[in-house]
Amino acid sequence: MAASPAKNAVRGNGVARSCETAAQTREWMEAIASFLGGHRPLLEAHVVNFFKDRLWETVDAEWMECLRGEPVESLLMLPSGCVQDHWPSSLQEFLLTARSLVLPREQKSTQSFLPNSRVASIGTVLAQGMNTKKKHEIETLSAMVDAIARSSGAKTVIDVGSGQGYLAQALSFEYQLPVVAIDASSHHASVTNSRAERIKKHYAAKCVEKQQFKVPRTVTCHVLSSDTLAAVTLDACQDDHGQHVTKTNVPQLVLAGLHACGDLSVNMLRVFVSCEKVQGLVSVGCCYNLLSEDCYEDTDTCPGFPISKAAKSSKLFLGKSIRDLACQSAERWRNLTKEMALQNFDIHAFRAAFQMVLEKYFPEVSKLSPSIGRQGKALRRQRLRKVMESCSSMRKADDLSYSNPKEQNLNADGSLPTGPTNPKGAVGCCSSECCTGDTYSTSGVDDSSISEVNVGSSDIHHDACYKFTLFKDFTVSGLGRVGCDLVEDVHLFEIWKDVQHFTEFIGPFWCLRAALGPLVETYILLDRLLFLQEQGSAVQASLFPLFDPAMSPRNMAVVAWKLTGDALEA
Repeated sequence: MAASPAKNAVRGNGVARSCETAAQTREWMEAIASFLGGHRPLLEAHVVNFFKDRLWETVDAEWMECLRGEPVESLLMLPSGCVQDHWPSSLQEFLLTARSLVLPREQKSTQSFLPNSRVASIGTVLAQGMNTKKKHEIETLSAMVDAIARSSGAKTVIDVGSGQGYLAQALSFEYQLPVVAIDASSHHASVTNSRAERIKKHYAAKCVEKQQFKVPRTVTCHVLSSDTLAAVTLDACQDDHGQHVTKTNVPQLVLAGLHACGDLSVNMLRVFVSCEKVQGLVSVGCCYNLLSEDCYEDTDTCPGFPISKAAKSSKLFLGKSIRDLACQSAERWRNLTKEMALQNFDIHAFRAAFQMVLEKYFPEVSKLSPSIGRQGKALRRQRLRKVMESCSSMRKADDLSYSNPKEQNLNADGSLPTGPTNPKGAVGCCSSECCTGDTYSTSGVDDSSISEVNVGSSDIHHDACYKFTLFKDFTVSGLGRVGCDLVEDVHLFEIWKDVQHFTEFIGPFWCLRAALGPLVETYILLDRLLFLQEQGSAVQASLFPLFDPAMSPRNMAVVAWKLTGDALEA
């Protein structure tokens, strides 16, 4: 093999970090574990408990007081470890130390890792159905897989978690590699087969020579363990006549996976180690929240985390909330627009306030820790955006009205109104249009209670009004998803009034927490690398930043190959 391990190294606090050897990787992981151990409350925080447990109080008060006055643009740079000179020294140290422990994620060219690699540009036919992100990933990953296959002498690629077959088809048609595509969805297999046949006709038509183009073979299977993956992989390898071959005649293989979810990426590592026919591995994982985790009680299981001996002995337990944090992306945070960031902060606030509604009026439901679900979140984002647009239009209309005194509704004494002019019982700028069809009783809420909170400029009043309108919409949708009806004695405004002052802490809090996400991901990735390094000198392994992290946040590939064909024990 011509390549050498990529030199993943960072320098922080005068200490150089590297993972070229198992000893260096262990040292790096120990430093991360020590740092994370001092910030467990921030790590384990959950959005639903923000108001209930007053989570902002778990963070240094000086930090929160400083950050609450910072512009949104500065907050969005926190996950990247960017600091300001006027911030408390302890806050600066926290962010700089976190940054120093994170794997470098800037994209590197495949040629810098494997000089014999070539990146083939995917044409319009092969790229059909791909968005820009997917095209970028497929072009880069297929070049790496091809280079690993040719350098290791492998004849066939196993595309694990192949989805609709984009990677498999790029390897088949651009690199002329035999590919077996394994996915749990029979629908995906059908799409892959149909798409491949169309692409084959295109390539055959433009080819001058009588070249034989083979479409990827598809296998539908739920891979629940490394043993299953190994068996399916060996069984799927067939000769040119379609006959099953004996194990001794199975060709040398490379395992490839583009964002294979949860344990599937880990099972690929185990198969690479245990199966003598697998000579190479290129795996880009994702969905750390879906990893199974060893709680150190059942030693017979093969969890997705931790997998290295050193990580198991450290007894560092993450849990789902922290693993979910590992899916955060510093690049995505700093590329958010101010508007999108504020919308995200608002949704955090609405979810936490919604939990207060459950705690007060539906305690039995609250005890069940109900999940509203990702689909509901997506739908609510769309609905909330419409409400915000509607309220923004109303606000502009009011601004025009204020600019013309003849069109203003003045108080009896001729002064400008400081409270809402809505009829009794209406809440702020809530109307049938703003509520997007969701209406319910506002018994117990009147204009005076709103005026008490929002006395001041019309801008402040309107902002408070439409925020409450959004919270109402969120709550109606959320209660519907957990099977609860909104009743008259649920005074949503009273709950919102109690928590709205603390919403200013949400942005700083979640940006600080997101700063720990890249550390958690780094620890998980180093655990996978160390697992391979623990196999000894017969395995060469590295972590390589394969994609542009701003375009594809899960951009780190585990790349490995065997220096011998001997089987290694997992």
